[in-house]
Amino acid sequence: MAVDTFVVSVVVSELVTNAIRYGAAPIVLRLIKGERTLICEVTDSAPTAPHLRHAKAVDEGGRGLQICGSLADSWGVRYVGEGKTVWAEIAPEGAG
Repeated sequence: MAVDTFVVSVVVSELVTNAIRYGAAPIVLRLIKGERTLICEVTDSAPTAPHLRHAKAVDEGGRGLQICGSLADSWGVRYVGEGKTVWAEIAPEGAG
């Protein structure tokens, strides 16, 4: 399975940045290699859900989840004990 390393780098960067900016420590990154996909998970202790923003052209931020959504095959949030896990699933190059 060969995933696009640029796509993975951008998705991981966006998810980790959101956790640092809006989440709470501890922050944990997991990359899970499945049979057909790579799953990027970022867990933090904040209970607040991430949400898509509609950034204006002059805004410096607010595009992270839109970028993840456009690069990943799917993404979502699940709540864990204290906090949440934001995940993105990325298929190999040429899949689909």
